Amino acid sequence: MSTEALKFYDIEDTDNSVEIPLFNVGVSAGYPSQVYSINGDSININKELVVNKSSTFCVRVNGQSMINAGIDNGDLMVVDKSLHADDNSIILAVIDGEYTVKRLKRNNGKLYLQPENDDFSPILITEHMDFRIWGVVTGVIKKFI
Repeated sequence: MSTEALKFYDIEDTDNSVEIPLFNVGVSAGYPSQVYSINGDSININKELVVNKSSTFCVRVNGQSMINAGIDNGDLMVVDKSLHADDNSIILAVIDGEYTVKRLKRNNGKLYLQPENDDFSPILITEHMDFRIWGVVTGVIKKFI
């Protein structure tokens, strides 16, 4: 992702968030299962996806390097700049002015950005790179239609 092609989306600072119905039952992703009861719960998407409102933004994914982590081309990632990036966190990083999303890995005192697609190679972070972590990915929003 180049800096020219990257588009950030702010989380709106409003109390007009929408609560949508939540069917608080597990849905089988294998064989169908019967739903016995449906209660009247609801869920607030902002509260579900946003940890720190003032430091959270969205960015659209461009590429396939994270598909095995469930992050696909065109998805919107929810990113929080205030969270500490631990080993194995999925992060938005900037390397020499270029944005990328990868899994942060530490191994034998070295820092790597690990893709989640076997067609891509890990990136070893060296002292000669201008490397910054922009935030930790806290969620992904997908559209199917």
